[in-house]
Amino acid sequence: MALSREQMAMRVARELQDGFYVNLGIGIPTLVANYVPDGMEVMLQSENGLLGMGAFPTEEEVDADMINAGKQTVTTIPGASIFSSAESFGMIRGGHVDLTVLGAFEVDVSGNIASWMIPGKLVKGMGGAMDLVAGADNIIVTMTHASKSGESKLLESCSLPLTGAGCITRVLTDLAWLEVEDGAFILKERAPGVSVEEIREKTAGRLIVPDHVPEMQF
Repeated sequence: MALSREQMAMRVARELQDGFYVNLGIGIPTLVANYVPDGMEVMLQSENGLLGMGAFPTEEEVDADMINAGKQTVTTIPGASIFSSAESFGMIRGGHVDLTVLGAFEVDVSGNIASWMIPGKLVKGMGGAMDLVAGADNIIVTMTHASKSGESKLLESCSLPLTGAGCITRVLTDLAWLEVEDGAFILKERAPGVSVEEIREKTAGRLIVPDHVPEMQF
């Protein structure tokens, strides 16, 4: 059974470490804010100029002026600060973000990512993604394994305009956790109830499958 958006966010949250500065992209990545482990101090950064985001607000907590880069209302944690987007991008470009979590349209076996443009379709555009993939060494991509029409998003070579080249080492889809290394996707974990065969069928790029691939536990 494919992972829900919430389960994907929970799995990514396991990669957080105490003291990390983390940027969460638009879409599934933003949900990670709801699953920061208890007792762990993580500073979530948004490129519109906010450091120290908390979980999404309840109806009583909503402040229409407190938003993330995707224009979603957010909360803040003690010690949060608000500053200009210029300073925020200075943090990103200066390599001060420990982990970046991004969505994508495609990822390929060379670690290339396409996330900002589909010719002929109206999408939100680049945003801060190009700066994030250039300024971060530790990036996790979250996306569905295949499109709604069943086409694989894990490719031998990206077909869409690239956001960044050779920068992706880890991918979480709704079917699997994979690492990108030596021109291949390496299957590390599979979603509960999802077979290795299904993952093979829906992966267009070269896939390496170890002898034992554990199921994710939730």
